Amino acid sequence: MKPPAILLMGPTASGKTSLALELAERFPLGIVSVDSALVFSDMDIGTAKPDRETLARFPHRLVDLITPEEHYSAARFREDALAAMAEITAHGQIPLLVGGTMLYFRALLEGLADLPRADPVIRAALDAEAREKGWPALHAELAMRDPQTAARLSPGDSQRIQRALEICRLTGGGMTELLAREREAPPRYRFLKLALLPSARPPLAERIARRFQAMLADGLIEEVECLRRRYRLHPGLPSMRCVGYRQVWAWMEGEFDRAELADRGIFATRQLAKRQITWLTNTLPGEVFDCLETGLGEQVMERVAEFLRSGAKISDSPSGLSV
Repeated sequence: MKPPAILLMGPTASGKTSLALELAERFPLGIVSVDSALVFSDMDIGTAKPDRETLARFPHRLVDLITPEEHYSAARFREDALAAMAEITAHGQIPLLVGGTMLYFRALLEGLADLPRADPVIRAALDAEAREKGWPALHAELAMRDPQTAARLSPGDSQRIQRALEICRLTGGGMTELLAREREAPPRYRFLKLALLPSARPPLAERIARRFQAMLADGLIEEVECLRRRYRLHPGLPSMRCVGYRQVWAWMEGEFDRAELADRGIFATRQLAKRQITWLTNTLPGEVFDCLETGLGEQVMERVAEFLRSGAKISDSPSGLSV
């Protein structure tokens, strides 16, 4: 029988981390982070990284892997995650993969097509075009060259628009075409896929607003100032494109007033949550639990216990909660 593994997926502010800690208290689990922001060291406040005490008690693999100057890819995540899962399984524990980077979850489950490596010359040209015309204009170009990829990206999603256009210019085709090619074999695990989704959007939006305000109060601005002093950063780096950091950087560069910072950060985080929910409902179906439900912890505990007892095949059908 394949060894078990649990995926705990959900949008930002859905309570994934606290639920993961509850599960790790009760079951023999090894936690693996599935978060493209938590890989960066010294980025703690804006990423909602668990504090040192929590990480000491419940070690999270794939946290603090690289500096904010470096790049991390879905391909590297898959390699690192599979290695971490094998290590956890070898120690008699069950991998619990927790996060909101849905591309990483898909890369793990479905493998990756052989995409071309990044080209610094093309990326620099795209950045120059974006400064002149704006990312929405480049999104419009992508819509003509690769309409399927453009349809799932927002006009302001600079990092993914850049990568998609880079592939178009390198290959003459589009990412959609390349992703349809043969992928690596799926991992040999028996997965329980749990999706935390809100039964209503406004309460999640309120959570997001409170959390971003708390990040500002906890020193997000000071954290970005420290990062800028310590590392050689620029706004095009993936680390500084992370929600929250991007808005603080823009404010520091005088793009808008301090009074607008919170509103812009909250809006960007809500847009991120919207994209994550779309991924979960359309691309990564799992067993849905209402992240706003008071008894969420108990419900998930029961489902995990049943999964580990029975070893039965897990259904991929969503439960039909309104999202």
